[in-house]
Amino acid sequence: MSPNPVEPCTFALFGALGDLALRKLFPALYQLDRAELLHEDTHLLALAREGGDPTTHLSTIDKHLRRYVPANELDEAVLQRFQARLRYLSMEFLPPDSYPQLAEAVGNGRQLIAYFATPASVYGGICANLAAVGLAEGTRVVLEKPIGHDLQSSRAVNDAVAAYFPETQVYRIDHYLGKETVQNLIALRFANSLFETQWNQNHITHVEITVAEKVGIEGRWGYFDKAGQLRDMIQNHLLQLLCLIAMDPPGDLSADAIRDEKVKVLKALEPMNAEQLSRHVVRGQYVAGTSDGKSVPGYLEEENSNAHSDTETFVALRADIRNWRWAGVPFYLRTGKRMAQKLSQIVIHFKEPPHYIFAPEQRQLIGNKLIIRLQPDESISLQVMTKDQGLDKGMQLRSGPLQLNFSATYGSSRIPDAYERLLLEVMRGNQNLFVRKDEIEHAWQWCDQLIAGWKKLGDPPKPYVAGSWGPMSSIALITRDGRAWYGDL
Repeated sequence: MSPNPVEPCTFALFGALGDLALRKLFPALYQLDRAELLHEDTHLLALAREGGDPTTHLSTIDKHLRRYVPANELDEAVLQRFQARLRYLSMEFLPPDSYPQLAEAVGNGRQLIAYFATPASVYGGICANLAAVGLAEGTRVVLEKPIGHDLQSSRAVNDAVAAYFPETQVYRIDHYLGKETVQNLIALRFANSLFETQWNQNHITHVEITVAEKVGIEGRWGYFDKAGQLRDMIQNHLLQLLCLIAMDPPGDLSADAIRDEKVKVLKALEPMNAEQLSRHVVRGQYVAGTSDGKSVPGYLEEENSNAHSDTETFVALRADIRNWRWAGVPFYLRTGKRMAQKLSQIVIHFKEPPHYIFAPEQRQLIGNKLIIRLQPDESISLQVMTKDQGLDKGMQLRSGPLQLNFSATYGSSRIPDAYERLLLEVMRGNQNLFVRKDEIEHAWQWCDQLIAGWKKLGDPPKPYVAGSWGPMSSIALITRDGRAWYGDL
């Protein structure tokens, strides 16, 4: 955590009765209050369109807190203190005449944080209305993804915000950047010469990044079908993880120093022509199968679905980075819905020793792997080779982990949810964990050329059975290079 003190603020949450706010944001704010990390004079404003008795809506927030905060972490005294901070305002977000009441509720003397848990299409209108009632100067605005659906629309949204708020006041959320293990990537790489001296094409053969979900669309078919897995996951989460793995050491830990290095990685990503696209990228769409022993429908059979949709629910691809550090080292990215298990992990594969002296049948075991697990259990392990124990084993090798499991290592200390860390850093005014405008633009630029290539090729997504690891062609993608996805069963 940053050493910066937390000052009193008014935290205004636009879209306070939406799923994100009720499921993630209010529980995160409660946990900050429980940890005594909210200033005693911090106020919370819940802003939504629903009218009627404010008590009813405050009761809804309380009900969802009790649902999503673990029972052993619910403290009635903290709940009462949290509820005393909270006020509900019914307002339309686009009409200007809704905002004088907001200005009155905010008052003077506290830092204003405006969190937009709304569609990106209204970000510009909210910003204009905040400015019109004198609430723009010094205000920190937090933008939820997705910010646009391509480079052009992303620029339109960001330009609409920038008309009223400079980049130093804009905090673009990618919740993966708030995860404890992702934060540990910085320490792991740059505080340990053991790794940083080996972190290049001389010592690493390839890198895997997998973000797999067991769930399907969960009632979000209308939104997801317009986005697809590439826009929904690759453009933000997976490319951010790739940047943290691949970037050069920043000059310091300031926000811009870190983000400058991430932008260099995005600018160095190899573009793909149609031939490379057909060879290095796989799109998939799940069909009916089983998950946790239960039958589940295919994507085209989900509620409110369009039976003719060619939207991808799975993407696997090989990305190459054109610089000295990573020349010849492929990055294999894979993400999908209705996969075999919920799993987010990064696997760094180190090169074999230059001369092999052990039993030929064990050669496939050779090669150290650094496995960084983001979910379901956050951990870091280094797979190393050791001699198997026993008088009758000879020089038999076995692969085993040197492991840091956060829950086990730190005992009863709970690992904060990513949103807790991110909200706290907004209150502290630290932009280190947030995405800069040019990062988003370069990520969109790379993804847009993939989407354009798909349209040109006209190939439909490959089917894969729900509960599997994706289309067979995603296995061929990596086996063509003489490799295999780590850990697939």
